[in-house]
Amino acid sequence: MIKNYIVNNAHRYASKWVVLGIDVFIISVSFVLSYLIRFNLTLNFDTDRLLYQLPVVALIGTLSFLVTGSYKGVVRHTGVRDVYNIFNAICVSSIFTIFFVILNRQLGILSDFTIPLSIIIIHSLIAFIALTASRYVFKSLYHSLVRKFNVYKNVLIYGAGEAGILTYNTLSSHSASDARVIGYIDDDSKKSGKNINGIRVYAARELSKEFIDRFSIDEIIVSINNIEQHKLREIVESLVDFQVQVKIVPPVEDWINGELKLSQIKQVQIEDLLNRTPISIRKSRVSSELKDQVIMVTGGAGSIGSEIVRQIANYDYKALIIIDQAESPLYDLQQELKQKGFHNFVPIVADIRDKNRMNSFFQEHQPTIVFHAAAYKHVPLMEYNSYEAIKINVAGTKVLADLSLLHKVDKFVFVSTDKAVNPTNVMGATKRIAEMYISCMQQEHKTKFITTRFGNVLGSNGSVIPLFRRQIESGGPLTVTHKDITRYFMTIPEASQLVLEAAAMGKGGEIFIFDMGESVRIFDLAKNMIKLSGLRYPEDIDIKITGLRPGEKLYEELLANGENTLPTYHKKIMISKVRELDYAGVRSLINELCISNMFFNADTVKLMKEIVPEYVSNNSEFCKLDTPAQGEALREKGPEESLAKPDRATIYESYIRANVESKTKE
Repeated sequence: MIKNYIVNNAHRYASKWVVLGIDVFIISVSFVLSYLIRFNLTLNFDTDRLLYQLPVVALIGTLSFLVTGSYKGVVRHTGVRDVYNIFNAICVSSIFTIFFVILNRQLGILSDFTIPLSIIIIHSLIAFIALTASRYVFKSLYHSLVRKFNVYKNVLIYGAGEAGILTYNTLSSHSASDARVIGYIDDDSKKSGKNINGIRVYAARELSKEFIDRFSIDEIIVSINNIEQHKLREIVESLVDFQVQVKIVPPVEDWINGELKLSQIKQVQIEDLLNRTPISIRKSRVSSELKDQVIMVTGGAGSIGSEIVRQIANYDYKALIIIDQAESPLYDLQQELKQKGFHNFVPIVADIRDKNRMNSFFQEHQPTIVFHAAAYKHVPLMEYNSYEAIKINVAGTKVLADLSLLHKVDKFVFVSTDKAVNPTNVMGATKRIAEMYISCMQQEHKTKFITTRFGNVLGSNGSVIPLFRRQIESGGPLTVTHKDITRYFMTIPEASQLVLEAAAMGKGGEIFIFDMGESVRIFDLAKNMIKLSGLRYPEDIDIKITGLRPGEKLYEELLANGENTLPTYHKKIMISKVRELDYAGVRSLINELCISNMFFNADTVKLMKEIVPEYVSNNSEFCKLDTPAQGEALREKGPEESLAKPDRATIYESYIRANVESKTKE
């Protein structure tokens, strides 16, 4: 209560006029002291002359403060800039005094008024020191009163460089901060044992559980400029075992007006630890591609679609059409865009499977570029809802592709998934079939059809990281389907940038894939998330192995290798080489699939396996639909390996061979 009273009422005692009055008093006292020092701390000078000169000096000092505005600074936040203003005020005051003395000698404004130059110089030095010291005394008193009632948390700053020192200044100068910096940690042995701002620098090798316990450390803040991703990962992973909160300071370019704010020091997120080098795109190329275009984004309220919309909104497009059947997320996106000042967009609640309604939108808005991100994507759910998966992922894509051809859309960019590669589930198979239909449409050579593939997206709806966060908040346990399961990850902005880059570089017919970096073991991801939350595994929160879900792979296929990709001008983006298709036959089968699905035909999944021969189900009721040749190939690999990395080429060859033999016998 006392603390709040002081904070809330501090402005009453820090009025600029009060500060001005104190400053004038200080320079007056300093003038008296300058006489005492000049005459060796004795009174061997004319005191009447001193009293005669004092009001003039005080008046000149007041004018100087008013001119420079040095009294307007907030005393409790005094910094280098305020000291600089005080220095300017003293210089102006000295110049005014000297000028007045010279002028008085010539004009005789005040009789018998003169101040020795030595007195003026001594007065300037004393006044500057006294004014600066007074600021810091009041600042210290204020913080002492406020912090006297604080409950501190002991903090270590990892990094004794410029960023670390600025972080210390931010923590120590902010009245709302409850952090007490115990020391710096640095890898540079030359800094070890030295003090910075009175705070000791410790070597990184000294950091141990005993060290943490001895100083009762609650929090470690990593503050290193331009730190490489793998280095940050190593540092944080070495800290999470100490049962402390680990926070990170953002890069300097992200600081607000070049200053670090307390609110910017955030807890390390698991996304920061993934060994990912962010993708950079040629914004000028994307900008020229989108300039004056009418752009349609389907699934525009979803995690990927909404980020595509946000990024497109920054370019000079003609119109932006956002389509989604989810009303509430679309409304939220609409309000967000309006709040940011974007108005040239049209949000539409619609189902992409409604061909007549979609046709009316194409007629009304005449889009030139279509980004198709609408899809069902949850593997286990779609395994039990194949009707919906086919209806939206295949039939919905077919509707949009057909309309794009009909209305002469320039480019159609399809957002696919790496689960379309050698699919083991209904969702992946439907996305692969959609890719195949896109390839068929490309043969018309009217609209440029482009496909982008990427893996798991951090923070997207239904992804593993938000799930783990919710489970941690509810007290656990965290659920992992298999101890050895791994996945590739990228961020939502990266995925969206890839889509925009594909639109810019694509000439039609390409399937663009992204070098996803190293795969991440989900079990390790779960453990790190527990530790980053300041909890202990398994004492506080355990991890439960639930078993692979229907259609789920143990390992995702590695797409970026020299055997099945072609390079582009961007080293992180490649073009997938896919097998040649019988376009007429495939198109006919896809049409048959969509019609069969409309009548709830039970053989739709079997037909999907005919369209996509490499589609071999995993841990699913649809395993029974796989041919004997496919099943035999999987059994030869062994149950665990078959779940992990089945040899799809062998399976496909066996499947073709079995079909040929069957037809020969017939």
